[in-house]
Amino acid sequence: MRFHFALTLQALWTGVCQAAMQHYPAAAWGHYDVCKSQVYSDEGLTWDYMACQPEAADMTQYLKVTLDPPNITCGDPPETYCALENPYMCNNECDATTEELAHPPGLMFDTEGRNPTTFWQSTSWKKYPKPLLVNITLSWNKTIELTEDIVLTFESGRPEQMVLEKSLDYGRTWQPYQFYATDCLDAFTMEPKTVQDLTQHTLLDIICTEDYSRGYVWKNDKTVRFEIKDRFALFAGPRLHNMASLYGQLDTTKKLRDFFTITDLRIRLLRPATGATMVDENNLSRYFYAISDIKVQGRCKCNLHANSCVYDKEKLSCECEHNTTGPDCGRCKRNYQGRAWSAGSYLPIPKGTANICIPSNIGPVIRPNVSSLGVANRKEARVCDNELLRCQNGGTCISNVRCSCPTGYTGLLCEKRRCESELGGCGGPDSGQAHLTPPSTSRLLLLLLLGSVLLRGVSCRPAVL
Repeated sequence: MRFHFALTLQALWTGVCQAAMQHYPAAAWGHYDVCKSQVYSDEGLTWDYMACQPEAADMTQYLKVTLDPPNITCGDPPETYCALENPYMCNNECDATTEELAHPPGLMFDTEGRNPTTFWQSTSWKKYPKPLLVNITLSWNKTIELTEDIVLTFESGRPEQMVLEKSLDYGRTWQPYQFYATDCLDAFTMEPKTVQDLTQHTLLDIICTEDYSRGYVWKNDKTVRFEIKDRFALFAGPRLHNMASLYGQLDTTKKLRDFFTITDLRIRLLRPATGATMVDENNLSRYFYAISDIKVQGRCKCNLHANSCVYDKEKLSCECEHNTTGPDCGRCKRNYQGRAWSAGSYLPIPKGTANICIPSNIGPVIRPNVSSLGVANRKEARVCDNELLRCQNGGTCISNVRCSCPTGYTGLLCEKRRCESELGGCGGPDSGQAHLTPPSTSRLLLLLLLGSVLLRGVSCRPAVL
């Protein structure tokens, strides 16, 4: 008994040392870039299916931009502008007929780092006191999942009032993402907040921030942000090291998934930078909007059924796997509707669960059925095999008619976590993870022994029995 206990302790100690010395790359949390792979099993070469998604990319390459009103871009007719911080410096000309002096909308998305800086520019506030209102709509005609902060760079001073909005239905309806103002109470009757004021329970709250609306005094502060990663960090930690927690929440909370999903963005510019409490009505050419760059990082939403997205004929679409189809891989292919379509799952880390679509009917199999009257043959539909209908999460196919699922999983192909059907779901309200079970007495003893050794500073050398 003591000998076996010593062997167990040595094995545990070796594992602890190896884990301490090994550096795990970011991919250990799962980039989900592979949809399936061939693996060897007792019955030969089979397919192993995994949840997968496209790599994140610069999504401004694939959008269509629309301005409202359509004639809000400067240069028609030509106009001369003054610097906001110096009303006597009026040497900036905008002329739509001259390439060097034109500022069309496409310059919001061109390559940064040019000298001089290129930017889109609006007409000046020549109709003051009528508000200078501009809507800039970015449309993808495809559902997009945001992965990084949305960043706008202004060349004319950041607007004093602005709203960022999103649409999930291709621009038919809109919801605010965030309000921006120099004075949130005055502009929107909202208390000013920052993303640091949010918690896991209030992450979906729409806030007004004053952090990005200073005037020309802060002319080096050109950017306006919508903080995606800070919201991720509420679940995954400040360095996003606990992605399993975030993935668990995204898997189980539809409202959270939808919050980071868009088909369109709309930037509503409501009041330009003035740099003062009063507008200089004698020099309205100082007031306008100018944007040099917009950054939107994300990926095509493919419901974890594709690892690539193609842009063809000015349209994005997923290259679907797992017998799914549609722009978002949102339904099963014809003849693969043996069960209801389901999105893939990020869990368990790192491969997730593919939830593949299975054939509607791939032929009957004969299974003997013994009754009191003797032996008779009964036809049953094939449920699993070792190719297309492979049992998932370590399940075993029994006579092609059912999957024998490991502890913790259920479903036709062991694709569902058993805790999903239990009271309280798969974890607490904050973590999205399964509850921890208390360690057994023997495990607790081993942990205490290891802890005492660590405290004594013993190096990672093989134990001598």
